[in-house]
Amino acid sequence: METYRSQDFGDKAEKIRVEKFNLYYGNFHALKDIDAVIVENAITAVIGPSGCGKSTFLRSINRMNDTVEGVSTTGRILLDGEDIYRPDVDVTWLRSKVGMVFQRPVVFPLSVFDNVACAPRVQGTTDRAELVDIVERSLDAVGLWDQLKHKLKEPALSLSLGDQQKLCIARAISVEPEVILFDEPCSALDPVNTLKIEELMWGLREHYTIVIVTHNMQQAARVSDYTMFMLDGRLIEYGPTSSIFTKPQDPRTEKYITGKLV
Repeated sequence: METYRSQDFGDKAEKIRVEKFNLYYGNFHALKDIDAVIVENAITAVIGPSGCGKSTFLRSINRMNDTVEGVSTTGRILLDGEDIYRPDVDVTWLRSKVGMVFQRPVVFPLSVFDNVACAPRVQGTTDRAELVDIVERSLDAVGLWDQLKHKLKEPALSLSLGDQQKLCIARAISVEPEVILFDEPCSALDPVNTLKIEELMWGLREHYTIVIVTHNMQQAARVSDYTMFMLDGRLIEYGPTSSIFTKPQDPRTEKYITGKLV
């Protein structure tokens, strides 16, 4: 069947372009001829049933699939016009530009301060005053500075699960990325903390391009500007979230968002 894609991006600038992108795990064809444009300073949700390739696609944007043995790719993914799969691309540099937040908070057994400061340190920042400024700015961006400014030496693992996830987001933005990838960031959280993370993402989109994988249809409808629907490794339909959820063009999309296709 035809794949439907909307080009209704308004005045948004292109940030990521995906061209005929294929990914293989050995002989298994996981992503099939993906073509898409992801625009700047917007939230793009990726939805679809389990095993459809959502997380694989997300991890392709910062080449985290490179760590999996037997992975191979064809096609291109362009970040600001630069092919991130060129052999000479510094993957460490790429991941500083394209940060990632995972399903469960991945805080380190370190202090709150050191959890946020670790990424800038890896990138070579050693000046204490600069690190203090980075930590304050990053925690403030996720709404944690006032709460934690007197607790920076306390273990990060003592925080609530919701605050741990916020801390992970602060760590992701500490190196000033341009894109943040969220892989089901609320799957381990209760409804109250889920709403807080969604509100945080909505605010962050003013400064970052955000791509989120979610199984939660209500979350995709609430938080995203654009939605991609994937099935069997293919991009089936892509457009403004309001259109995808109210006037889907592909019957497979309609079946999925109404719970008839799982």
